[in-house]
Amino acid sequence: MIFGATGDLTRRLLVPALINMEREGLIHPSSTVLGIGKDAGDDEMLRAGLESFSAGHFGEGDAQRGEAWARLRPRLRYRAGDFTADEIYTQIAAELTGNAVFYLAVPPRFFGDIVEKLADHGLTTEADGAFRRIAIEKPFGHDAASAKALNTRILSRVAETQVYRIDHFLGKETVQNIMTLRFANMMIEKLWNSDSIDHIQITAAETVDVGTRGSFYDGTGALRDMVPNHLFQLLSMVAMEPPISFDAEAVRDEKAKVLRAIRIYEPEEAAANSVRGVYTAGTIGDRTIPAYTETADVKPDSTTETYVALKLMIDTWRWAGVPFYLRTGKALTVRDTEVIVTFKPVPFAQFPRLRNAHLPPNRIVIQIQPDEGISLDMLIKRPGIGVAVEPAVMDFRYAGLFDIGRLNGYETLIYDILTGDQTLFQRADAVEAGWRAVQPFLDRWAEGGSPEPYAPGSLGPDAAADLLARDGLAWHDLVTR
Repeated sequence: MIFGATGDLTRRLLVPALINMEREGLIHPSSTVLGIGKDAGDDEMLRAGLESFSAGHFGEGDAQRGEAWARLRPRLRYRAGDFTADEIYTQIAAELTGNAVFYLAVPPRFFGDIVEKLADHGLTTEADGAFRRIAIEKPFGHDAASAKALNTRILSRVAETQVYRIDHFLGKETVQNIMTLRFANMMIEKLWNSDSIDHIQITAAETVDVGTRGSFYDGTGALRDMVPNHLFQLLSMVAMEPPISFDAEAVRDEKAKVLRAIRIYEPEEAAANSVRGVYTAGTIGDRTIPAYTETADVKPDSTTETYVALKLMIDTWRWAGVPFYLRTGKALTVRDTEVIVTFKPVPFAQFPRLRNAHLPPNRIVIQIQPDEGISLDMLIKRPGIGVAVEPAVMDFRYAGLFDIGRLNGYETLIYDILTGDQTLFQRADAVEAGWRAVQPFLDRWAEGGSPEPYAPGSLGPDAAADLLARDGLAWHDLVTR
């Protein structure tokens, strides 16, 4: 059951993911999809609207996808109704039996209302072996207090085991492979600590501007939109301790410990360890974009940031003294989400003629998007007489070894919801720990000041480079491989 069935998320990601799952035989033939929205219409309105959005998702040029859509199409139904009124829930209760997933693809202001209405009408009660599960999209709160309040409101009506807080980054193969990379390869995990690692960078760069999302974005900003969810999920998987098993709760325990261990800065420390920026008018490729403050539905005097960079410390034995640098922004030079693990340089270059040379360190580059893969930067001898050291890259790309087709990541998450596996979903305590870690930055920025301007198509504000330069470091080049 999808609340918000006529919205962008449903069209672009949820239904295409369901088609891919149908193609792979991962959805039971008797399963139905009930869409709920405020737009007037019937079953055929929803089906035709989905088809008109993108023919490619629904079979054009792909016979298997077309066959899957033909099987799924008649099982899509639609009900129009107000999410905050009782009538739609009364209709649902009259026809719903057995297992159900309630997917909240709606603005965050409806999360609490919908859960309470579902509970009031007995729709969340699990009886006779049937499950009732609730999938909630981010953002889950807008600060530490609101996240805690929303958790309290929801968990007063349903159990934590019924709640699946979604971060779509975790559906991507490379994100899930971080744990396999670490815990299935002794040579890597043995070095995965402060003895060998110098620093870690996590980047989520976008070329798109805010566009038509001005109203939402102006009340959110880059930090709230990306850091407590997307970037902290990557951070926790990179920094977690080995779990006692790959049971969902064991994994989520270790991820939550990482977020609780992030150092909570004092106001002055928050200011010194953060940079916020906002893009000006300019061009990216052949696109001309207005300045953020000239975007529709954005206040002309807005101080909302479209770029943020942070330096964080994780106070554990494994990571003592290792800085984690996070950055994310819109209207940047390239779309690139990656984790860069930089190892410490060799303490002494034994090679003749290189004893005073600075040898570049080894690095592991985990590319999340757009070209999913993992690479290792290392040093080799250049062929020829004498010793000349040359950087080399050992490169693995998912598309080169596996057929991942048009998967968007939601296939894994929806399948896990249906099978009751909460490993890739955020737990209440982890959500709250993430917000506590970023609250000092929000509080400091609320005291005044404005983001630093940066040009579209650039790497962000100059101050972001200075954040690393003062530690003798530089950001990894934003390039697609």
